[in-house]
Amino acid sequence: MQRLALFDLDNTLVDLDEGFRAWVEEFAGAHGLGSEEVDWLIALDRQGFPHREVFFAKIRERFTLPDSVEELWSRYRRRMPYLVRCKPEVLDSLARLRASGWRVAIVTNGTADNQLGKIQQTGLVEAVDAYALSGVEGIRKPDVALFGIAAARCGMTLAGGGWVIGDNLTTDIAGGRAAGLRTIWIDGGTYPGVDHQSDHAVTDVLQAIEILQATGDDDGIAHGSNVSAKAYGTPVGETPNMQAMIKSRDDSHRCVSAGQGEIRQ
Repeated sequence: MQRLALFDLDNTLVDLDEGFRAWVEEFAGAHGLGSEEVDWLIALDRQGFPHREVFFAKIRERFTLPDSVEELWSRYRRRMPYLVRCKPEVLDSLARLRASGWRVAIVTNGTADNQLGKIQQTGLVEAVDAYALSGVEGIRKPDVALFGIAAARCGMTLAGGGWVIGDNLTTDIAGGRAAGLRTIWIDGGTYPGVDHQSDHAVTDVLQAIEILQATGDDDGIAHGSNVSAKAYGTPVGETPNMQAMIKSRDDSHRCVSAGQGEIRQ
């Protein structure tokens, strides 16, 4: 199988939750809102609306804001790229992955200005070979065509195989499987009990990259493993270089319910 890794962006390569919390604090400070209203904003975000315009319509109504919904949404998109971050160790791991012969791309849903801004401001633009944004291409994950565009920009095709890594069971895992690719689900270490259907489930993207590196070094890595840096021992069928990674645990999805698609950016 060719060494192709297609990564999701939000809450995979960058910490959207952390960035959103920073935005909420700024918004609350600018409008003189207290802690209860901060909690309300965070709870509203977690309800998962189909588009940020609905989210900002509710905010405008609650706080009787003079700005239009589009102005609020536009301002958020301009600001968010400066609030999210990609950890240095993630950038370093991506560099090592590419140095070992992998082609790496980002495949993300969202508006072009917001998502491209994040890729540029976090340094990811220099850390990957390509990216495919739904806001540019006019198609959204889980449509396999968006994965195909990213693969083509890496000089490859989906027919050659590869991996999709992401936190969304619908857009990333189901989409990657539909494209004929292997998948790694980033579950954040929460919500046990869901049959995730991915080849591997991990707590964060660093563990996912470890699996990719191990896969490139040793084709004997098992399917269907759940991974933790805290696990020890070498289960039957596993290779020694995976002994600090494999654990037995089911995981669940933390962001978007099945069939709903990616909604936060």
